[in-house]
Amino acid sequence: MPNGGDARIVMADRCSGPPKEEEEAELNGVDNDVAADHYEGTEKLLEVWFRPQEGKHASIKCDLRNIPRQELSKLMVLVKCDIVSEMEDKDQRAYILSESSMFVSKTRFILKTCGTTMLLEALQALFELAEKYCHFEVEDIFYSRKNFLRPELQSNPYKSFEEEVRWLDEIFDCGAAYVLGRINGECWYLYTLDRRNVVQQPDQTLEILMTDLDPDVMALFVDTKEKDPKQVTKVSGIDKIIPQATTDEVLFHPCGYSMNGLFPNNGYVTIHVTPQAEFSYVSFESNVEMEDYSGLVQRIIETFKPGRFVMTLFANESAKCGSSFRALKETFLHTYRRQEKQFSQFKNYDLTFGHYVKDGLHQKPASVGVG
Repeated sequence: MPNGGDARIVMADRCSGPPKEEEEAELNGVDNDVAADHYEGTEKLLEVWFRPQEGKHASIKCDLRNIPRQELSKLMVLVKCDIVSEMEDKDQRAYILSESSMFVSKTRFILKTCGTTMLLEALQALFELAEKYCHFEVEDIFYSRKNFLRPELQSNPYKSFEEEVRWLDEIFDCGAAYVLGRINGECWYLYTLDRRNVVQQPDQTLEILMTDLDPDVMALFVDTKEKDPKQVTKVSGIDKIIPQATTDEVLFHPCGYSMNGLFPNNGYVTIHVTPQAEFSYVSFESNVEMEDYSGLVQRIIETFKPGRFVMTLFANESAKCGSSFRALKETFLHTYRRQEKQFSQFKNYDLTFGHYVKDGLHQKPASVGVG
């Protein structure tokens, strides 16, 4: 188990759809050549908070990190991905997957998977593991994602958010589903529980999802066979985005990059790069506590130079940043133009969503009902 990450290259093809995606495409009635020429960088993101079951006293056993490693590996089989690297600190464990990342702390579980992975297939098994090894029950859940570039290449229920909502509503009797952004363009979907006063500890999460990346920046993440992941992290400037993080990074062969970082007080950061020009994509996510995210956002967009990006900030009532809307200042509008910025208030959180396009770039057309 590397502490701080052993530099490595994973021999997994992230430059086109892997064989399992081609098999699923055939089942879905999609031409295999089309599926093989595309890789969906956009991730499905699941965050679940747990609490001790009623009647069970909190103890050292009430900790998700008690779930054995082999059980987590079996869980990933359901999702259709593999654990390729891991690290830990005193607060949590971080796993790099063949398709993105997983984080496990005492009461919080985060799973983020790209490609045509089947993330929701893991839900029931996860709940059973949490009950068996931790005496836990679900406190709150967040399932979210940006619209897919090629939703028709996904398996059911991931072809549309409406199908995913129906799947989740079969499990939860108090779910609430939302969409922010343009239903005929770039948008972001969210499913959460309609409950009051759940997660009490301070919680704020920034996510930036970038497309149309600068080709010179993306060149760092292709032809990876002779490259050192740690060196790529430094040369790209990723190491300066959240410099206090201890990182574990992986380069995929022949292209692609994933990084997990941990820092004190249950802090995490994760970055994933799909570099090929036809569908370039970079995601950034972190729960780093800040009152003003201007400097961090500027470092991210200067590092990757996206043509377009979607940005979200979640903050609960105890979050250090206070209102997510005030914390997300648009200091970059001299080089990017705002397509929209939306603010939503829920029972326990508020959420700010923004969509931005670089000056000189045209808005991409999209069909109504994007996936």
